Amino acid sequence: MARSLVLGVCAAAVLALSGCGGGGKADAADPSASPSAPGTALAPIPVVRPSDVKPLVGRWAGTAKDYFQFTADGSGVWVRNGQKLWTGTAIPEGGGEFRFSWKGGDPQTASYWGVSLEDANTLVFAGTNQKYTKVAVKKGNAKKGNG
Repeated sequence: MARSLVLGVCAAAVLALSGCGGGGKADAADPSASPSAPGTALAPIPVVRPSDVKPLVGRWAGTAKDYFQFTADGSGVWVRNGQKLWTGTAIPEGGGEFRFSWKGGDPQTASYWGVSLEDANTLVFAGTNQKYTKVAVKKGNAKKGNG
């Protein structure tokens, strides 16, 4: 009887652990790997008014050969060494703070994935606390040539 009780407890433990995804390294690295992992629902991106992002529009250069660039509709890109690290929408939070869209949706909360304006010429990326300086972008493309 005691043996059947121990086996029953062990079986219950195995079932409980397998239902939790097992806690292996692969599961920790990719929560979507487990079918029992809850989905993350993102809200739709709100309409961004040009007046709300006007101070953000332009190119902001960092010291690590990277930059952010934003347009009047709130769309933006973060580029380092020619590689796009993020593309999406800057969503105004007020007070010179903007959160970034993620995977086509709005996380609806402030996080390290956004920027704030320190002043008219200095932007701070919350992810690294790195400062970026607003730079003038030349209207003509200097790379154009006669081949």
